[in-house]
Amino acid sequence: QVQLRESGGRLVQAGDSLRVSCAASGVSMSYYHMAWFRQAPGKEREFVAVISWSGSTTYYADSVKGRFTVSRDNAKNTVYLQMNSLKPEDTAVYYCAADAGGTDVSTTPSPYDTWGQGTQVTVSS
Repeated sequence: QVQLRESGGRLVQAGDSLRVSCAASGVSMSYYHMAWFRQAPGKEREFVAVISWSGSTTYYADSVKGRFTVSRDNAKNTVYLQMNSLKPEDTAVYYCAADAGGTDVSTTPSPYDTWGQGTQVTVSS
């Protein structure tokens, strides 16, 4: 079973850019759809972005569209989330998740059976 570890989260200022990474281990993530979710204090976990196993399909939450970009490097077994023009409302713990069984990418948490421990992103105003 794949194991996931996020990294790269830190404190930044509004308007800054930041890239967080999710490294997979255990098995190749080449055939997994990979997604990013986030959870702010006192709020539900919410979808951010997803990329299909081939990288040919991506979806974004409306709140991050045009500012965030999801990508993957299957040779490095790593998925990335490039975040530009960060806003204080982007502050959250960011989680990556893997879906091994889906034929279509999902923007809901339920199909994702493996999750990382999360990385904290804090955007100050």
